[in-house]
Amino acid sequence: MFTIIIFLLILSLLVIVHEAGHFFMARKFGMKVYEFGLGFPPRMFGLYKDPKTGYLVSVRGPGKGGLKETVGGDERIEEYPNTLWSFNWLPLGGFVKIKGESGEKAHEADSFAHKPAWQRLVVLVAGVFMNFVLAAVLLSVGFMIGLPTDVTGGVPEGAALKEPPAVVVQQVVDDSPAKAAGLHLGDKIISLNGEAVENAQALTEKVRERGAVEITLIVKRGDEELTLKVTPALLSEDTDLVPRLGILLADAGIVRYPWYRAIYQGFVAAFFGLINIFIAFFILIKNLILGRGLAFDVSGPVGIASIIGQSARLGFNYLINVTAMISLSLAAINILPIPALDGGRALFVVIEKIFRRKVSMKYEQLAHTIGFVLLLLLIIVVTYKDILGLIP
Repeated sequence: MFTIIIFLLILSLLVIVHEAGHFFMARKFGMKVYEFGLGFPPRMFGLYKDPKTGYLVSVRGPGKGGLKETVGGDERIEEYPNTLWSFNWLPLGGFVKIKGESGEKAHEADSFAHKPAWQRLVVLVAGVFMNFVLAAVLLSVGFMIGLPTDVTGGVPEGAALKEPPAVVVQQVVDDSPAKAAGLHLGDKIISLNGEAVENAQALTEKVRERGAVEITLIVKRGDEELTLKVTPALLSEDTDLVPRLGILLADAGIVRYPWYRAIYQGFVAAFFGLINIFIAFFILIKNLILGRGLAFDVSGPVGIASIIGQSARLGFNYLINVTAMISLSLAAINILPIPALDGGRALFVVIEKIFRRKVSMKYEQLAHTIGFVLLLLLIIVVTYKDILGLIP
């Protein structure tokens, strides 16, 4: 229950910040916003401000704007005299429905389609920008209080160690000996067969020396110390025939900066974090095209919720770090030129500008509908894989 609550709170924060970018830029450019929704239809309930009385009015039930009108590009029926703030049954994200965003009512001044291309592009990328800013702010706050940082190459200039470095598990490979033994993200490895572990490199060398022989690890998880037995084995992607545990390790210490340096460092870390995510997407897509499979694990809502829960138990600074990375991932995914996403909608605006003619509304709506359905199917497949991974 704790994990579910934390996950929903963080998901709501990320969605609200993202959609707020679209909302405020649309309003700034004089566009009418029909609805600001948390989750996807069917609708549970909603609120809007009556322009005549100034009072909030509550509405219940699905209304006239269903899932197809929300994400498929179909023209939305104007139901209410002001923006409806809605809460919906499918908790997979959120949306802002802007008048004319699919090309309809282009002759009306408050329509998205009526505005110049540069204003439409600004509105479309505003959500991605806000996710980046949120990540940068979270990392800035994190660096003020102390964030887990890889200090293998030494403590960064201008920083101070709040806690001494420890050998920390950064990733656990599925179907690996470490996964079977119960190692988790964030575990601190204290000793191997009774010998103190100095650093990540030393631990890796000790495992390689012993080969496929059972070893005993003392692991610290929060305030608890655990004894785990694990036998290294060959992993499916190994080419050097060396038995492994199936974990990614780092010499991680809690690093903090003075507040004025922390702000700068937070934005720098967010920028390079976003670049690394784009590189990871490129490698992922390239390997899929070449038929090499996944280069690394991809998590859906269940997997992300599990990671958030583990991070929250490790401490607030770990939770901040993970939330910032998820926000950057959402920014990177949304800017990709995939129909139904912000990048896909921006692509149609760019095509219109280049060829000086609009893409047929019929084909654009069809592209966004297909894109959304495929994204939902991908989420279902990845979620199914995540659930299987949770079953012992």
